[in-house]
Amino acid sequence: MPDILKELREKQAKIVHDARGILAEVDKNDTTEERAQELEGQYDAAMAEYDQIGERIQREERLARANAALESGDARAPEQVDSEAEGRAEVKPTEYRETFAKAIKHGMSALSQEERQQMADHLASVPQEIRAQATGTDAAGGYTVPTELLATIEKSMAAWGPMLDGGVIDLMQTDSGNPIELPTVDDTANGTELVAENAAVTDDGSGDIVFGQKSLGAYLCGSKMVRVPIQLLTDSAYNIDRLVSELFGERLSRGANKVLTTGTGSSQPAGIVTGSAAGTTAAATAAITSDEILDLIHSVDPAYRDAPTCRLMFNDDTLKAIRKLKDGNGNYLWQLGNIQSGEPNLIAGYRYSVNQAMDSLAAAKKVVLFGDMKKYLVRRVGTPQMIRLSERYAENLQVGFMAYTRLDGVLTNSAAVKHLITAAS
Repeated sequence: MPDILKELREKQAKIVHDARGILAEVDKNDTTEERAQELEGQYDAAMAEYDQIGERIQREERLARANAALESGDARAPEQVDSEAEGRAEVKPTEYRETFAKAIKHGMSALSQEERQQMADHLASVPQEIRAQATGTDAAGGYTVPTELLATIEKSMAAWGPMLDGGVIDLMQTDSGNPIELPTVDDTANGTELVAENAAVTDDGSGDIVFGQKSLGAYLCGSKMVRVPIQLLTDSAYNIDRLVSELFGERLSRGANKVLTTGTGSSQPAGIVTGSAAGTTAAATAAITSDEILDLIHSVDPAYRDAPTCRLMFNDDTLKAIRKLKDGNGNYLWQLGNIQSGEPNLIAGYRYSVNQAMDSLAAAKKVVLFGDMKKYLVRRVGTPQMIRLSERYAENLQVGFMAYTRLDGVLTNSAAVKHLITAAS
């Protein structure tokens, strides 16, 4: 572990130790209400610093990964076999990115014949359905994003929400957007039976497997329009292609993460909160207890609860409240991970994800999820696409850009993920 990361994690550990000392003083019988409020303010400030250090750690880790990728070369792009590509000159990723950046700044009309051919060759390398969506002409403005910039968009999308993180949910990539029918089944209630010698096994239909079916489509998620001044595009001091890619990654991720979390399923994805089953109901409208968290955990069948992909999910405000909770033995539910081995922070022994698309503590809100999040399947079609509009904003000396991706999501087994909902009143 780099020295800077070790120092930051050690600082986090000290903050947690001090913060727990503050809460211990709050719990003392002789602590006045005024002093308790003061101490809670100190605690909140300490944990805010803890979170800031956590963000710094994420940036340092991301930088370390980027440096490692640069040193070892980018091995993320799979080799493509295309019989139609025989006879075409191979276009290196760096060459295409330079051509892409030139097209972003000046449009297709500024490209040489060779550069236009590079754009066409790259477009020909993607699946036909995606190729039809991005014509590569300046009038339509469709450009396929270079591999390096696509990685920038992908990283940004994963960083802005867990619902596009393949380590949290089940992520499926397809070339086409045709509907996919998924068979579903929950057989946890069935088991075996003892059969006496020479007796017949039960054949009354009670052991039949009941299959269901859910469908995955391909909803379009757009970035909205970005207007860029021509002066900025022509200023070589700005790496405008990377800037636009990062911006689109953030926009697409916010929108996608939201619908994959709370989408209604009507003309949009059915979010994981929407698909989850009832686990437990809190006694209060704007607070939860440690017992209620444990009730939620044990509302999920052990068949799912014991899976290594099982975790909790909530927003940052709810995490703040959970950090203050203790179990019946006086131990905090929130546990700091192992600094040396890089073990994650845990709550009641389980990993957790912070999802800002989930509701905060308020009346009748589903504020905490628990279960096997890998039972939520996200289907993505192709790669993000970018469109350049040269003429639409010409009178304002601006060029318009937008990006979109196509996706859908569904919880394949509602029994695998359950929610804690606050009291209605």
